[in-house]
Amino acid sequence: MITKEAVLKALSNVQEPDLGKDLVTLNMVRDIEIDGKNVSFTVVLTTPACPLKEMIEKACINAIHILVDKEATVKVHLTANVNSNRTDNKNVLPGIKNIIMVASGKGGVGKSTVSVNLALGLAQEGASVGLLDADIYGPSMPIMMGLRDERPMMTEVNGKGMIVPIEKYGIKVMSIGLLVDEKQAIVWRGPMASSALKQFITDVHWQELDYLIIDLPPGTGDVHLTLVQAVPVTGAVVVSTPQAVAAADARKAIMMFKQPQINIPIVGVVENMAYFTPAELPENKYYIFGKGGAKQMADQFELPFLGEIPIVQSIREGGDKGVPAIMGDEPVTQKAFKDLAQSVARNIAIRNANLEPTKVVQIAGY
Repeated sequence: MITKEAVLKALSNVQEPDLGKDLVTLNMVRDIEIDGKNVSFTVVLTTPACPLKEMIEKACINAIHILVDKEATVKVHLTANVNSNRTDNKNVLPGIKNIIMVASGKGGVGKSTVSVNLALGLAQEGASVGLLDADIYGPSMPIMMGLRDERPMMTEVNGKGMIVPIEKYGIKVMSIGLLVDEKQAIVWRGPMASSALKQFITDVHWQELDYLIIDLPPGTGDVHLTLVQAVPVTGAVVVSTPQAVAAADARKAIMMFKQPQINIPIVGVVENMAYFTPAELPENKYYIFGKGGAKQMADQFELPFLGEIPIVQSIREGGDKGVPAIMGDEPVTQKAFKDLAQSVARNIAIRNANLEPTKVVQIAGY
């Protein structure tokens, strides 16, 4: 006779590969039901974008067959509850579990393209996602997300007027570009830009989100310091291209996050424009900007390498048309961005399990 205790004991031998503990210890096994030789239970993953879910499901079935009853019919339901280790008072962005910055040391490396497709990739896996364009001087989200003529609405929350982010492709989007005419240059000094950004944090009604992706401006300046002092950042993704010049500037972004007074975990490094693949020859790779510069940098700093994004015409076309590449039908780019989303989600889950809780950075003298 199969018992609940026997099932739990068997599943205590199944490890969560990233977190290094068994499913029972991690309280990931729920709703065990037994009917004769029919066994069903739910495994609650730490993210819907978990790339190892099929492996975990197979390991659970094997554990029951080997340790309980080889003739059992096993049904594993996989669901997800995105983990978070926020321990702040949640006065700011209270409903958001994980806040991820996407940064680069210089402009032109495709950081906004990565941010948009990363956010959509996480949403496609079943997560609730928001996208904040923190590039006050050069906002690109309205064009890339097909929101050029859209304007956000206002709502009242607890007696306070709040901006409602615009929803598109299943994610919530906010950008200064949605509030001003796209032909108008934003000529502001640093304090004004920082003040506007603080309003996006405190006055936008994001509601409940698993991930908020913040697309940072290039460099290491006012906006970056404002954000780390205003919100509890879970981690940062650093974008670079293969050539030495871009990698040198990306190192500066890494060193900014690693400064003792900032100390924000780096989720990993992604190499954009890694190689060119022509549509008619999808198996061919031409390394026109060099090869492996971002990978070498990740290895140098002992950071996870999140993957390579190719140069494909559909990525550029999608950004210009307001239909991001991951929403298109070109398989090379879809796979690249889907793999990136899974890698980021996986490394965020590992970060939350193993590192200090997320908190707002206190910086004296800045």
